[in-house]
Amino acid sequence: MKRILTYGTFDLLHWGHIRLLKRAKALGDYLVVGLSTDEFNEAKPGKQPSYHPYPVRKMMLESIRYVDLVIPETSWEQKRLDVAEHEIDVVVMGSDWEGSPRFEYLREHCEVIYLPRTEGTSTSQIRRDLLFEAIEYKRQDEQRAQPETPGRHNPVPSTARLRALSSEPESRFPPSPGRERG
Repeated sequence: MKRILTYGTFDLLHWGHIRLLKRAKALGDYLVVGLSTDEFNEAKPGKQPSYHPYPVRKMMLESIRYVDLVIPETSWEQKRLDVAEHEIDVVVMGSDWEGSPRFEYLREHCEVIYLPRTEGTSTSQIRRDLLFEAIEYKRQDEQRAQPETPGRHNPVPSTARLRALSSEPESRFPPSPGRERG
């Protein structure tokens, strides 16, 4: 039996996550997912806290047919022990980790494969899109509640203005289904 291991936070579960899990499972017979705990994520510099707590993310992953076992990821250093304990043949990660010493050292213990990321989706992108949507709804609600008066400045910037200030190109922000871009 060929055993595969991957790691991640898997917050705001999306089709990119599902695609990664499906492709990882296709490389073997048994897929183990090392799920980052809330405490581990909080210790990572610059990492946003997870929207869903660890038990909820674990339950969601366990309900996916490609996943056979979910284990807690509590530190960077545990990976070699996970490979040994779970008799892992292949560690699979997204291509954004390619060349990282956090995974490359595992080549001494198993095969390491980096799969291409799914273009057009990421948890960070979903968070930004939801923020922009919320700001747009707030702006629209405020405009409906108060008629526009000449010379009055709207303190909430338009979604188009926020998108222009984003570090990502506007093309990374597709309009939500059923809504036109403002």
